[in-house]
Amino acid sequence: MKTKNVYPEISVILPCQNEEAGLGFCLDKIKKTIKENNLSAEIIVSDSSSDRSPEVARKNNVILIKHDKEGYGIAYLEAFKVAKGKYIFMADADGTYDLTEIPNFIKHLKKGNDLILGNRFGGKMEKGAMPFLNKYIGNPILSFILRLFFFTKIKDSHTGMRAIRKSALEKINLRTTGMEFASEMIIKAIKNNLKIKELPINYYKRMGNSKLRPFSDAWKHLRFMLLYSPLFLFFIPGGFLFLIGALSMTWLYFGAPKILGLNLYYHPMFFSSALIVIGYQLIIFSAFAKSYAMNHLGEKSDFMQKIYNLITIERASIAGIIILLLGAFIYTFIISKWVGNGFGSLNEIKNSIVGLTLIILGVQTIFSSFMLSILSIKEN
Repeated sequence: MKTKNVYPEISVILPCQNEEAGLGFCLDKIKKTIKENNLSAEIIVSDSSSDRSPEVARKNNVILIKHDKEGYGIAYLEAFKVAKGKYIFMADADGTYDLTEIPNFIKHLKKGNDLILGNRFGGKMEKGAMPFLNKYIGNPILSFILRLFFFTKIKDSHTGMRAIRKSALEKINLRTTGMEFASEMIIKAIKNNLKIKELPINYYKRMGNSKLRPFSDAWKHLRFMLLYSPLFLFFIPGGFLFLIGALSMTWLYFGAPKILGLNLYYHPMFFSSALIVIGYQLIIFSAFAKSYAMNHLGEKSDFMQKIYNLITIERASIAGIIILLLGAFIYTFIISKWVGNGFGSLNEIKNSIVGLTLIILGVQTIFSSFMLSILSIKEN
């Protein structure tokens, strides 16, 4: 007769890279918390250390995943492969977090939340626990951008202390391997309409040396947020530039405007043309970024799917050809007028600028439609 496997209810995961100074302290805290609260839990140390951290993990009789791969995100991705718990608790192995909070985090998951985040700014922060730049500039600015881009109320988006349902984890399909993993988890949770709750937590000075690289890590977070929010990176700036360019070109083409008594003539139309072309390209880039996020990063968007169904490669190419031919027709008109004038001087600068702009827009439309078609190929 076969016995049924009994899985732990909670998987506690500690990413570890040279945390010899704090790992033992953290493991003692976790084991004591598990015992005092009678929790069904396993402890997983996901390690890429070159110091004695693996020895500390083995002495504490925990699950050691020795992958030796660089990256905050990869440490968790490797641990997720073996985690058996229904609930997954995550924290750093440097002594900065109060690990007696594990039962409180799990309690709020059981109340129906999908993702619990520890807000370091909502609890007591030990003096010197967080560097000045991180505390007053980096974290607040990045958390503000996250709130602005993704319409959330999260105050501490880069906290290292979290808990998530395994079913929710499987739904969001995390992929990034670096520090941007922290942002990816929250953004994908928002995109998948998961229920997120922040809890105030205390934060302490770390044990051992920090491996954070403030500027490069901050850029990784910002880059990922921008990739997942092409509306703010490309579409809004592009739409603004395109509109200003189109309005100013129309104004200059049909009128003889003056500013401060100076006649503008046709020269500013070159600038208007540049604004139109740049703006249009940024709008196209927003479609590229959204397509990549949908087909390669697992993001879902019913609105964009309807747009793709409406604007096929054939329709976009036809539109581009029409725009291109319209620009070519303007140049044909100019050339025929030049020939009819005996190849003499012409004053067709305005029409030339409009024709050139239309030709560029047509070419952009045609080839961008093919690029979007390539990006729409989904990964298996």
